[in-house]
Amino acid sequence: MKNQFYLYIQNLQNNITQALEEIDGKAKFKEDIWQRDEGGGGQSRVIENGDVIEKGGVNISAVHGPLPKSMQAYFKVGEVNFYACGLSLVLHPKNPMVPTVHANWRYFEMYDKSDQLIDQWFGGGLDLTPYYLFDEDAVHFHQQCKKACDAHHPNFYADFKAHCDQYFHNEHRDEARGIGGLFFDYLKANETFSIQDRYDFTTEVGNEFLNAYLPILNKRKDLPFTEAQRNWQEIRRGRYVEFNLIHDKGTLFGLKTKGRIESILMSLPPHVQWRYDHHPEKGSEEARLLSVLKNPKEWV
Repeated sequence: MKNQFYLYIQNLQNNITQALEEIDGKAKFKEDIWQRDEGGGGQSRVIENGDVIEKGGVNISAVHGPLPKSMQAYFKVGEVNFYACGLSLVLHPKNPMVPTVHANWRYFEMYDKSDQLIDQWFGGGLDLTPYYLFDEDAVHFHQQCKKACDAHHPNFYADFKAHCDQYFHNEHRDEARGIGGLFFDYLKANETFSIQDRYDFTTEVGNEFLNAYLPILNKRKDLPFTEAQRNWQEIRRGRYVEFNLIHDKGTLFGLKTKGRIESILMSLPPHVQWRYDHHPEKGSEEARLLSVLKNPKEWV
C-alpha cells in the first residue's frame, strides 16, 4: 500500500505543478530533493514571484524510522517504527480576489520491534481561504468536494466538512481560517471499508483538487484590485500564519520528527501584515467575510 500511494502522489505532484505553471505563464517550480538523516526524504517544489502565484509549494515526502518519544505520547504507543508519506500544497496567489488554497493527502504505517505492521491509516483534505468572498466560488469548491465524497459514502461530505470547519479554526481569534472544504484523518480498515477502499477515497479527493481550484483561479486572477484590498489580503494572511504556527498538527508532526524546516514552513506567505486591533468598516466586503468566518456556512 505504501508503494502504491507514494507512486500516486508522485504522479499527482507532476500533474498539479504542470497545470499551475501553464496558468502562471512566467514562474516555474524549482525542485529541491532532500534526504532525512533518520530515514527517507522528499521532493519539494516551490514557485515564487510569478504573474499569478506569489508563492506556492507542492511537496511530497516519505519518511521512516523510530517514532520519537514526543510522538509516542501523542499516539499513545510505546517504542515503534513508523512510515509516513504524503503530498502537501499551499498556494498564495498575488491577486487578493483569488483565495489561498491548501491541500494534503497522506498515509501512515506503524510497526512493532519485529517490523510487523500494527497500524495503518489515510488522512487528508483540501480547504479554501478567500480574502474577498465570492459565494459562487465557495459553492463550486464545495460541490467538487461533495462529488468526490458522494462516490464513496453519502455521509462522507457532511462528516468531513464538519471536521474541516472544526479543525481549521483559530481558537484564539474565534474565527475560521477560511471557508473550509474537507478534512479527514485516521481512516483505517474496518468492517465496512478495506484499506484499499480508504486509498480509493483519498485518491479520488486528490484527483478532484484541480477541478475544485483551477476554475476559481482562472476566473479571478486578472480582476482589478486596489492597494487597500492588497493590504487586507496581507492582514488576513497573518491569521493564516497564526494557525499554521500555533494549531496545525502537520507542522507539529514535522517539527517533532526532525522534518526539513524549509519544507515545513513552505506554507508561510512572503508578504504579511499584523495591524494592532484592526477592524474592517461595517457593511464592507471585508466585514462580510469576517461574519462568515465566525459562523461556518452550508455551501451545498
